[in-house]
Amino acid sequence: MRALILAAGRGARMRPLSDTTPKPLLPLAGKPLIGYHLERLAAAGVRYVVINTARLGEQFPEALGDGARWGLRIRYSYEGETPLETGGGMLRALALLGSADPFIAVSADLYTDYDFATLPAEPAGLAHLVMVDNPPYHADGDFALRDGLLHEDGAPRLTYANIGVYRPQLFEHWREVLGDAPGAEATPPVFKLAPLLRHAMRKGQISGEHYTGDWHNLGTPQELAALETQLRGAI
Repeated sequence: MRALILAAGRGARMRPLSDTTPKPLLPLAGKPLIGYHLERLAAAGVRYVVINTARLGEQFPEALGDGARWGLRIRYSYEGETPLETGGGMLRALALLGSADPFIAVSADLYTDYDFATLPAEPAGLAHLVMVDNPPYHADGDFALRDGLLHEDGAPRLTYANIGVYRPQLFEHWREVLGDAPGAEATPPVFKLAPLLRHAMRKGQISGEHYTGDWHNLGTPQELAALETQLRGAI
């Protein structure tokens, strides 16, 4: 299976650390944050990874190279100085990921001990998402998980962990789904992933699971420092 690491975000809340270094390349307990994903993806049997980048994107190949040190082959999808949002970024990356087989997607700005090997290689629908308990900053959650399927409405609601398996077919009719939404007519298009997911959920095509292990969405220098202390204490 192939994987996409979403690393094109601006990292505004991580300033001033992110002023000169992309957030995924910031050091955490002796290695770049994105390095933990690369290690876990390689351990799960992934051998080909695409990393999408934007501002300061030239630093990624300088720091990570071609991925050989992890037993991976890394390719980069550069979006320009302005990120294309999650949906636009994933659509652009399909040129490198291929349009046939499902792929893992994970945001670079989180830390987790989730085992990527447990993800379904062939999701029953168009995507399978990992959900976590709602953090304090996102108390209302994103979607409801019932009988293995995700729904727009209902309770209890959980938060999308920014980890999932996607079929490229999710993007086949993206123009029809988005309509005249802002950014959809741009070249390249700029749009969020959520509208495509909600459209597929209405058809029962998005499955999910509830993960209760270690998961941190790192937004600020303080959160990064706190996790550094936690990991250093465990070494």
